Amino acid sequence: MPFSPRRRLRCLLRGLRAMRPSSAAPDAAAAAEDDRRPWEPPFDASMPAPPISYPITDLATLASRSYLSAAANFHLPFNRASVPGPGEPLPARRRVLVCHDMQGGYRDDAEPQGGDNPAAYALWHWHLVDVFVYFSHCLVTLPPPCWTNAAHLHGVKVLGTFITEWDKGAEVCREMLATEASAQMYAERLTELAATLGFDGWLINIEVKLEVQFIDNLKEFVNHLTKTMHAAVPGSLVIWYDAITVNGELDWQNKLNKYNKPFFDFCDGLFANYTWKKNFPQDSVAVAGNRKYDIYMGIDVFGRNTFGGGQWTTNIALDLLKKVDVSTAIFAPGWVYETKQPPDFQSAQNRWWGHVEKSWGILRSYPKQLPFYSDFDQVSVEGLQVSSDPWNNISCQSFQPMLKYTGDQVQLQAFMDFMDEPYSGGYCLTIKGSVQQNIILSEQLFNGGLVMEDESIHLFYSVRADANSAVGLSLDLASRKKEGTSILVAEDITTFTRKIQNHKYGSYVKADKAEPHGPDNQDWVLYKATVQSSAGYTLAGINIVCTLKIVGKISPEPEDRISEANTDGSSPYRASLGHMSIRKTDANTEFPPAESWITKGEYISWSSSSNTSKLVSLKISWKLKTTDQPSFRKYNIYVENLTADSNVKASRSHLGVASVDAFYVSNLEVSSEVTSVKFIIQACAHDGSWQKLEECPKFFLIPVPSEL
Repeated sequence: MPFSPRRRLRCLLRGLRAMRPSSAAPDAAAAAEDDRRPWEPPFDASMPAPPISYPITDLATLASRSYLSAAANFHLPFNRASVPGPGEPLPARRRVLVCHDMQGGYRDDAEPQGGDNPAAYALWHWHLVDVFVYFSHCLVTLPPPCWTNAAHLHGVKVLGTFITEWDKGAEVCREMLATEASAQMYAERLTELAATLGFDGWLINIEVKLEVQFIDNLKEFVNHLTKTMHAAVPGSLVIWYDAITVNGELDWQNKLNKYNKPFFDFCDGLFANYTWKKNFPQDSVAVAGNRKYDIYMGIDVFGRNTFGGGQWTTNIALDLLKKVDVSTAIFAPGWVYETKQPPDFQSAQNRWWGHVEKSWGILRSYPKQLPFYSDFDQVSVEGLQVSSDPWNNISCQSFQPMLKYTGDQVQLQAFMDFMDEPYSGGYCLTIKGSVQQNIILSEQLFNGGLVMEDESIHLFYSVRADANSAVGLSLDLASRKKEGTSILVAEDITTFTRKIQNHKYGSYVKADKAEPHGPDNQDWVLYKATVQSSAGYTLAGINIVCTLKIVGKISPEPEDRISEANTDGSSPYRASLGHMSIRKTDANTEFPPAESWITKGEYISWSSSSNTSKLVSLKISWKLKTTDQPSFRKYNIYVENLTADSNVKASRSHLGVASVDAFYVSNLEVSSEVTSVKFIIQACAHDGSWQKLEECPKFFLIPVPSEL
């Protein structure tokens, strides 16, 4: 991207670090050390260590394929995405590409097993995005698997970045493009990386000036990369960034024209630089022919010379692009996070993406297949909290609801609630405000696209509500040949049928309480219902439906949970939805028993901690004995320290979550009285059910006296 103060500062810091003399002042040395990234020397990728995601920074490493060597890269298995990509081509409409440029990349998201910063940057408005680009200023930016997993879950494609810039970048290009064969070889290395790690393609940013004799090989690099990506990864993309021209000049055109179209013709799209003028989108469409949706007009959210000013007026550019009917590339939406927009990140991010939705509408739909499950995010299991430690792991993100941003201007607000105790995960969905007695209010959660058949589907959901607050879920069914209808599912059907808006629903299904309920210190109640579906319909929407209970039907509740009516005749309302699941069966997944698994411990290393304990680090891996390997969403990893005293119950600790079939345990403290360390691997199915702990595969580590 064009030179900016932010990038100048990053490059200056890198240069100062490289030139730092040994006699540097302590504070300057400490600052430079803080800027050192984990993959920089003395990092050795072959040595066992807590897994990290990291880029490739030079051509020699890319050519050597060492990143894809298990012997040379201990971190490789942890960096494979576990959720497959969409696979199909992009839709024939205008699209939104989001280019992640957040604090240089590889921050809290660089830990595949999750980090300890619960306030880490994340994205949850996937329903407004078609393509996600992970961006940094390193030569080969490989997307951390957490982003690929979350994006793929929502049907969004993920691209890495290949970038050359400055004088060093020009040297790289001359070496890479020395011959047609070398250009093809490096293209094949990039394809191999994407196919192995499970992401969907590349943004190519050649931001240097080159001698014209290299341009033909540059075009061949783009052409060969596009062809090999399409062959290796169905639905993959190669996007060209508008920087170098076919004359070898570094001259941002800010539109599609004769100076960059030869590159556009060899790939899947153009990311036009973000300093375009009002007429440039229309000019680009005129050049693109029947490929206008492959033009992604850049918008810099930081507002650096971008049309409309970016920031809180990003919608000005979006509105114009919508009118022209061309795609957009939104650069650095992490501006909201980096600049600490008030009042807090969650509220500011919802407000900013609310502008995007208001301008362009919802682009994606889900559920599209069953089972469908959402707990609205991350760290309890079926009502039981497994850890109180702060953490983050974007790989754990489940389907995110499509809540519209309304600010404070509505009677009833729906929001993601991380302050309240969740049912499962790090969040629940809370509806709070006031409702008049005869009114039914609803909020869309998901914009579905599930084709229905003549069969029963089973709906499970958990609710925690104040005594006077009634909650239901409605399923909107659409049909091209039949009239659409809506089915309301609720425990107290009478409450809804006696309201003046009951005609909105074509039928009602009673929900029954189901086991297990949440623990006594939480008020979660689990419900289940069976809905008869019909062929010819599509599940077009899932909504949470809210109303007040009928007077006289209120269950006993502590006085502090019951509030007086407001002066306008409305009464306070509060309810939370902990999770929801739609399945073809009412039974949970049958998991393979413990004896069906092979577990293994490798790279076991002991070190001293104190006179009474040692620290152990190791890699645990697991697989089924059969070749038919079922897919699981993730795995909880627990540990129990067993002793010779059978009267002492072993305490169980939650170590973390794995999205692949391996987990690295780092510096686990083991006291001298421990005779065996038991690791438990608990699988989670796609319907949200977890394997019972007593039936899970286990790995036992027996300390020897010399180790303790």
